[in-house]
Amino acid sequence: MYRDYNQSKNDKNVLKNIQLDISESSRQLLNKIFEENEAIEEIIRSSPSYEKAKKGLRKLALDHIKPKPVAFSYFSNGNRDQNRIEKLDWSDLAAIRILDYIDHENDEYEDLNLHGKYIVNAPFKLLYMAAHEGKGGATEDFFRDMLHLFRQFSGKQKRFIPNPEKVAEWMNNHPSGLDPEIIDQRKKNRDRIIRLFIKKIDSGDIQRNRFKFEPGMTYWQKYRKIMEWWNDKTFHLQFAARTPERLNRMLGRSIDENTMETMVKAENSGIPFFVNPYYLSLLNVDIDEKNKFSDQAIRDYVFVSNELVEEFGQIQAWEKEDQVEPGKPNAAGWILPNRKNIHRRYPEVAILIPDTAGRACGGLCVVCQRMYDFQNGHLNFDLDELKPRETWWERLPKLMRYFEYDNMLRDILITGGDAFMNSDNSLKRILDEVLNMANRKKSRNKNLPDGEKLAEIQRVRLGTRLPVYLPQRISDELISILKDFRTNAIEIGINQFVVQTHFESAMEVTPEAAEGVRKILSAGWIVTNQLVFTPAASRRGHTAKLRKVLNDIGVLAYYTFSVKGYKENTFNFVNNARIMQEQVEEKYIGKLSDEINGLIKGFHTMANGMLENIESIRQISKVPFLATDKNVINLPGVGKSLSFRTIGITYDGRRILQFDYDFSRNHSPVIKKNGKVVIIESKSIAGYIRRLEEMGENRSDYENVWGYSIGETEERNPIYKYPEYNYAMTDRFSNFEMVYQ
Repeated sequence: MYRDYNQSKNDKNVLKNIQLDISESSRQLLNKIFEENEAIEEIIRSSPSYEKAKKGLRKLALDHIKPKPVAFSYFSNGNRDQNRIEKLDWSDLAAIRILDYIDHENDEYEDLNLHGKYIVNAPFKLLYMAAHEGKGGATEDFFRDMLHLFRQFSGKQKRFIPNPEKVAEWMNNHPSGLDPEIIDQRKKNRDRIIRLFIKKIDSGDIQRNRFKFEPGMTYWQKYRKIMEWWNDKTFHLQFAARTPERLNRMLGRSIDENTMETMVKAENSGIPFFVNPYYLSLLNVDIDEKNKFSDQAIRDYVFVSNELVEEFGQIQAWEKEDQVEPGKPNAAGWILPNRKNIHRRYPEVAILIPDTAGRACGGLCVVCQRMYDFQNGHLNFDLDELKPRETWWERLPKLMRYFEYDNMLRDILITGGDAFMNSDNSLKRILDEVLNMANRKKSRNKNLPDGEKLAEIQRVRLGTRLPVYLPQRISDELISILKDFRTNAIEIGINQFVVQTHFESAMEVTPEAAEGVRKILSAGWIVTNQLVFTPAASRRGHTAKLRKVLNDIGVLAYYTFSVKGYKENTFNFVNNARIMQEQVEEKYIGKLSDEINGLIKGFHTMANGMLENIESIRQISKVPFLATDKNVINLPGVGKSLSFRTIGITYDGRRILQFDYDFSRNHSPVIKKNGKVVIIESKSIAGYIRRLEEMGENRSDYENVWGYSIGETEERNPIYKYPEYNYAMTDRFSNFEMVYQ
């Protein structure tokens, strides 16, 4: 149920819109629920009051799980164990959800999808009102979710785990950017873009001092000249499409009218826009029916949705920890030196965001969490504006002291923006400062007794999407910088060097990207991948195929993220039930034994041989890919987790999830004080399935998704764990103050 939107949270007046009639389609679904479940119909229809019906439903669900110790223990105690969840019967999960709905009835939750308006959780009351009065206002999506809940509870709908052959079949539906026919198509796309640039440079429509034709050049000389420029990162940055009209021209005017209208509205709203020619060459223009949706995951990262346009200007901040006031603890309790250069959630790691071109990106991802900042005009595509000033180089050593004197920090993630957007000179200077800081911290430790020693720096990470967006950036000069830093860092005990990138689709894995990864590995840095699980990326087999193709070029999967954010990301949101389904029903074919995972831990020292090592593990384990990633969502105040229970559902079918933190990793002490986090999903499961059908998917392939109502976070793969120190570290936190939310 909904409150009157003009009421405050403390106003206990009951809603008026519960008197709305349900639709005819909703009524038909309600009747279907009762036709299939006589016991449910008896309880709902024969009960003289809702309270009586609720007691009947509770007894029915409890009677189901009481004889089952594992299920009853899980419901009663919330025992947190992934293996325990997988031992629960499909009907047990439904019974637990029924009980959780009842136990959380009348709880009120702020729904930031609706700009902070409050929701009262009462799913079975809506069902009761619909049955007795034909009212309650619940939609078809609500009743469809309830229909599947009772089918699951009664046993009419059983879970079917697809066999590896079926998963492989799904994987084969998704081509790779390394497939010969796709490579040929991208060459045609590149040629089309080059021809456009020749025309625009000749006409004076595009003028760049560095990239211009000499007088008297023939057409083919001009063509060959742009082919030379195509391998230059600066060319792609300077010739990027910054307007919908330029984008449409570069795509051969293939964008449909509705999409163009949305893109123009986005431009007028102030949503930043930046797509370079190389990345645009990955988009289909003339394609056969078989590959019609093959680039959809890329398109959904480029084209803005109506929901984003409508919300832009009133987007709510998702990351509470990133709201910083210097000298005061953030949501996780960490005290940070300033608002914008260091972000921190966990004890061991902090993010460094330089005031350089590294604050920029090589392109805009439409699900970017920085949309919240972009509303205020903080655009990051003015590279001249982001050139480092002397004040940054004066500030950087001071920021390094934060890492040097902190008791727990052992891992620095340099990102932005994008770490590879830094110039070679800037990146070298930043890494030199990191090296000096790590050396000083190690030296300071020599004078401290065991039990009081600080965490020394063990891991350096560079966060970048340029291996995907702009692999031309990965030059020999950059590789030399990475190689030299690693050589020097090993001497002072740093032993993990990671380039953390973001491939969204196997279609982004091109020969150019593969060559860029090869160069990074040759420098002794491993490459890991973070994927955002959008609807296009969530299609059956899509993420499994990406893991395989990444392994083929030497990349290890790190995280698969559920989309975060509120209504602005509705179009690209995937229900957490689906990411849980992918984990159980698709990723399982790449699961490895503890012994094999122990071998993978040693890959940090063998980046040069990553391709051979990955292939060796695949052969030994007889798996198509190494499932080294964790499926998670990045939650406000809780961090990365997939430990949840579905405790409610809104009148329009959006599930209400209660998340706990990932108990398998270290957290700030605040985590135990602040309790659990409740989020209301921005899309119903029925809405998600409709989106899949728009991409040509068969809804029957996803039938199990309705039943995934509980999740547990997977264990971190050993390669992503920190090495043990050979000394006793302090257990005292620094730069920390307990806060209560």
